Amino acid sequence: MTRFTNLATVGLRIALGAAFLSAVADRFGYWGVLGQKNVAWGDFGHFVAYTARLNWFVPGAWALALAWIATVAESALGIALILGIFTRVASALSAALLLIFALEMSLASGVKAPLDASVFSASAGAFLLACQTDYSVSLDRWIKTRRARQTKNRRLHRHSLDVQPKRS
Repeated sequence: MTRFTNLATVGLRIALGAAFLSAVADRFGYWGVLGQKNVAWGDFGHFVAYTARLNWFVPGAWALALAWIATVAESALGIALILGIFTRVASALSAALLLIFALEMSLASGVKAPLDASVFSASAGAFLLACQTDYSVSLDRWIKTRRARQTKNRRLHRHSLDVQPKRS
């Protein structure tokens, strides 16, 4: 990969991961209370109500479970993307989650809402990230490099045992 692609990949990972974690933080009031500037929910109750509104086509009793599923998924994916662990899988799952969210927003509020919030763009970026084959500055890269080094050392050790003279 080129230096530019490496930089873009790292930037996209961090941007997507931070966006997920920021949304989760909002649900638990870390950005303030509902009504303050740049606060979408301010607490989990308002997020559950929003989840019910987006998922109008399922029974209302499912809203709490769906809200927790989304929260856990976004937390795990955000952390995985920022750390760069299981990056390809995390990117593909993020893309799917964001596409589902964008479609739900479109059905519940009209297509302008997900377009204004760049949800389709974020989904496309996550899909593009999932298409990459190497992720620089990531735990994936560190693990891959470490495994390659260990394999090389094992081969060298095996080879050194093969070429040593046999003792009588």
